[in-house]
Parts: sequence; structure tokens; C-alpha cells
Amino acid sequence: MGFLASARHVVCSAMAAAMAPPPPPDITRWCTENIEFDERSPISGPFDIARFEFLREIHQVLSPEHPSREVTIRGSAQWGKTVSIIQPTLGAWHEYTPLDSLIVHPTGSAASEWVNNKWMPMRRQAPGLIRVFGAGRGENRDNIFNQETLDRNGSLKVASSGSPADLTGTSRRLVIMDDLSKFESSDKGDPEKLAESRASGFDDAKILRVSTAMIKGTCRISEAYERSDQRLFHVPCPSCGFEQPLTWENFKASLEPERLHAAHFTCESCREPIRHGAKEKIVRLGKWVRHNRGGDHPGFHLWRAYAPQRDWASIAIEYAQMMGWTRLEAGRSKAAEGQGSDEAPGKAATAKPIKAAVEQVFFNDVLGLPYEQATDAPDWETLRDRTEHAEPGAVLELGVLPATGFIFAAGVDCQDDRLEVHLVAFGANRRRWVIDYKVIPHHIGDEAGRDALNALLRQEWRTELGFRVPLDILAIDGGAYTDDVWSWAKRHPWGRVIIVKGGSTENGPLMALQKFDRRRDGKVKKAQKRAFNLNVSSLKAGLYAHLRKEDPEERGFIQFARALGDEYYRMITAENRVLSRNKQGVMTSRWVLVEPTRRNEALDTMNYAEAGALRKGWAAMTDNQWDALAAERGGPAPDKQPDLFDASLPLLTGEQLRAAGAKPKPKSKPASKATRLADLLREQNGG
Repeated sequence: MGFLASARHVVCSAMAAAMAPPPPPDITRWCTENIEFDERSPISGPFDIARFEFLREIHQVLSPEHPSREVTIRGSAQWGKTVSIIQPTLGAWHEYTPLDSLIVHPTGSAASEWVNNKWMPMRRQAPGLIRVFGAGRGENRDNIFNQETLDRNGSLKVASSGSPADLTGTSRRLVIMDDLSKFESSDKGDPEKLAESRASGFDDAKILRVSTAMIKGTCRISEAYERSDQRLFHVPCPSCGFEQPLTWENFKASLEPERLHAAHFTCESCREPIRHGAKEKIVRLGKWVRHNRGGDHPGFHLWRAYAPQRDWASIAIEYAQMMGWTRLEAGRSKAAEGQGSDEAPGKAATAKPIKAAVEQVFFNDVLGLPYEQATDAPDWETLRDRTEHAEPGAVLELGVLPATGFIFAAGVDCQDDRLEVHLVAFGANRRRWVIDYKVIPHHIGDEAGRDALNALLRQEWRTELGFRVPLDILAIDGGAYTDDVWSWAKRHPWGRVIIVKGGSTENGPLMALQKFDRRRDGKVKKAQKRAFNLNVSSLKAGLYAHLRKEDPEERGFIQFARALGDEYYRMITAENRVLSRNKQGVMTSRWVLVEPTRRNEALDTMNYAEAGALRKGWAAMTDNQWDALAAERGGPAPDKQPDLFDASLPLLTGEQLRAAGAKPKPKSKPASKATRLADLLREQNGG
């Protein structure tokens, strides 16, 4: 016998369910219910907040119900900011309330990378995202950057900071700026301010900034962190319980080149070591502490030492590689620069962007800290005197290469009436030797100027031990007289001659392949792995940092040949880096001449020569490759029969030849020049 439910009860229950408020948003709970790391991850399996205790408070301040309007997260690379903060925040907000959201990436390619390789894979497997957006299978790829929720009651817009039009015209309650430090201002406005303005119509909006740091003084994420409450994650000492943050200065003090595996932190109270084996336990017991009580919003700094994926010895090893302490054979530069191989030394590197100097990569990607670049040029007289007053044999003579393994590169600058050429040898441990500086009094469009450059590529220089070496690569400026430069350069292999052009970016890679160029007639001209844009700001700053080093054995030391002249040293130190705010109020830097009368061609051509060396793998070669190059070029000149055309031949008259007993040859068809010269030598030597 069945019983019918009361109609009134059914109606009231339904009304109560409809009127009940949704459960309070909980981003940590959302992660637990939706994230499962696959086998490719170093920590595969379901999300476990116990391993990421530092995320709990970050998730709390990112909740729609937390009163903070802004949140800043600065940190090192590859500890899960995207998968455990950005995407869960989007998912939890859209699941909780009808919402229009915006996520901004520094470039269009970065936005595509995020959508295709991070967002869509999670959207297809996370139940919470499937309920809101659908699985996305068979979706129109043309609309992938504008995704609507299934109930048409919300949307997600993906934009590039390089396209101001994508950042205008819409109001968004949730705005996320990923990789903020790489945003570049333009004449059309500052992308950070434009993105902020999208949330101005909502009192309860949330603006999230996430990024690694970049260059000190102009770093957007560091500027935001400085005005925040500057939270650091404090962990207890396993020995005495004293709570302190894990800092780079503390860790660095324990580093010993011979015992990198034993790297550790030291308790500031009891001075006992805090070793990696205790990391999981102390991180679970840690808590965030504000270090700037006057900050106007929550700001978090987190670096690799806290991440469960990597051990502390890996940090020590990367620092040792950067400092040149180790001789790890396999992929030394792969770890530090993200590229490299064990191919033949001096072979042209692949056409991937070459990252900024290794020091900056370490500070930004490993420590999560802004890198302080050199700003002031060293005194030119000090550099000159260091060379000219050196003891005999301590420096190279003009035009002589070192007796060791090196990449030999030339940088060429094109002027109206001349070509200026910088000849530099680049060795292991980031060292370099200036070999010579030449001025060719011809224009790049003149046949005489082109012939002189061709002769330069054919010429051979001798090392200290007499081994003869030609140029490995020549990099020529294509920013001026572009068509003339291209018409000359294309006659040579792109592995031997490249075209470079200085860029205005401060945060990009040192060297990035130009995808295309345009001729004067407007037609597209393919670069064919030959043309590169340079981050001249970082190149100059790195050069100035190395110029100040005085120990010849120190990493990055630069040695100058004797007798380069005063004007050379004035040119190589001709500029200073100046910080200023642009018209949008953003801190930027620019390089200006120390004196209006200074010329800077030597500084520019040094950058071009370095670009050539980077193209040949200077920053990516392993110790094995340097050893092979040293064995190839570091020995004495091979003992071989002189080249016929390399000999200095006496020019004898016919009378002198007859007096020496030379017999005239019978008339025949004209012989080649080489044959006639060989016969002449044979006759002079008595047959």
C-alpha cells in the first residue's frame, strides 16, 4: 500500500531548494573535487591541499566573498600558479555566480598556448568546468577566445595585452592578468590600466595579478607587490620551532661547491640546519605573515624552495651552473637556459628565442625575484689602463686570438660613409676577448664595401700558438639600409651571416627570430632563419656588469687586446641606463649617451657580435663541447706543407731566370694561372 506525498510539501520543498543560497565558494574545495594530476606530472594523483598548504590562504582571499579587490602573487616559475590558482579561481567563480570574466596574457601566442594546452585539457576533464562551460569538444575554434557558459548567463574572454582593442568595450567582474611583468605599453595605452578599468563598474570585482618577476625598477609585478602587505610563508624550525620564511640569502650562505647535495637553510634562532627531508612537514605547519602592515591589498611571494615538485639540491645545482662551479656534462645549459644539445661545437643553434642572461633567468624563474641590471657605464680610462698597463703576456696583442676553445664572431654596424666591425672571441664560462676593431671606409651598398666584408669572411686569424681560424659567424645590423644589407647577406649561408635589429622591448628574450620582413615594395620577405630581433637593453646591461669584473678567471671577464685606442673605450662605455615614468605612468628604462659627443658604435657592434655567438650556441654549449672546441683550436699550428697561394713568392725577371739556367718551354695552348705559377716555382727550384 503506497502513500501519496502531500502536494503542499512537494511545492514547499521545491521552493525552499530554489530559494536556498548556494554553498559558500571554496576554491580549495573546488581544487579537491576537480583537479587530478596525470602521470606526466611529478606529483600525479588527486589534488591534496596538505602538500600545498601555502595555497589555502591564497584561495581564501581570491574567494568572491573576500573583501579584497586586488590580489598580487609573485613567484618563481613552474610551481603550479596556473593549474592551482588561475584556473580554479575561474572555475569556482563561474560555478558560484553568473559572471563575465577576463584573462589577459602578454601576447597572442601566450594566450593560444594557455587555451590549447592548459585551459581546454582541464575544461574537458574537470566536472565543475564541464557543468559550466561544457566539454568543449567540436567547439568552433574561431570563437575559442570568447567562451560562454552553458546557461548563457556568463562568459570568459581571453585577450592579449598587445591588442588594446581586446581590452575595451566590456565590463568584467573578475579580471586576471597572467605573466603581468611581460606586458608592454604602447601608444594606444597601458594594458594593465586598461584591464583594470574593465572591472571599474563593479564594487565587488576582483583583480588578480600573477607573474614571475623581471627587471628591477621596471617590473610590474614587483611594483604591485611592493604596495601590498607583502606576505611571506613562515615555517617552523624542526629543532626549536622558531618560525621564519625560507629566503635565498639564508640558503645561499650554506652553499659549498663540493657539497651541493647538502644545501640547506639555517634556523635564525638556534642555528641548526633545516634540511630538505623536513620540508614536507614544515610546509604543512607553515603560515603566511604580513611584512608590510601599511599595504593596500594582499600580496604573496612564493619561490621554488616551497614547491613539493623540486628538492633543494636542484636549486643549488642551478646556481652552481650559473656561477660556473660545476662541470655537469649532460645538458648544463638545458637546465639553465631551456635549450642546448651535444651537437658539434660552433654549429648554429636552433631558431628558438634565446632567453635573457643566465643570471636573470635564475633570479626570475628560480628565486622569483627581480633582477638588478647594471645601469652606469664603467670608467673608460680604468678599462683602458687595465689593459695598456698590464704585464707583458697578460693580454693579447691586436689581431691575435686566445690559445683556447672559443667562438669567433664579428658584429658590423652600417653608417652612411663606413662600416664598423667588432671582432670578438667568446669562450666558456661566459668569457670574451676583444680581438680588434676595424673601420671600413665604404658604404654597404658600394661594391668596395661588400668586397671588404667578403674578404673579412675569407680571412684567417692566428691564435697565440699559431693555429689559423676564420670567423665562425658575422652579425650585421639590418635596421638601416635594409635592402642593401639583405642583398649582400643572402649571398652567404645563414649559418655564417645573420642580420640583426635592435628592439625596444625590455622583457623579451635576448634574441628572437624575425618571422618576416617587408621590402620597400610592400611584399613579404621571409627571414629564413637569418634575421633576428635583439633585446639590446638586456645585452647592454649584461655587458656592463661583466666589464666591471677584474679577475681574469672570473665568470664573464672581458679581456681587451692591446692598443685599441682611447676612442674605442669611450665608445664601449658611451651609454647609461635611465629609469623614468612614461605618459601612462609606467616605469620604463632607456639607454642614453653619457655625453652628446660620444659615439656608441663599439657598444652596438659588441651586442651584434654577442648575438652571433649566441646563434652559434655560446649560451647553450656543454662542457664536453667546450672541451672538444679547445682540443680543435687550442693546439699549435699543424705541421703541414705550405699552401701554394699562401707563400710569399719572389718576382724574377726573364733575364734573372735565364741566368739561373731556366729553359724556355715550347709554345703550346695557354696554361692556367695556377699551372704557370707551379711551373715557375719548379724551374726556380731546379726542376
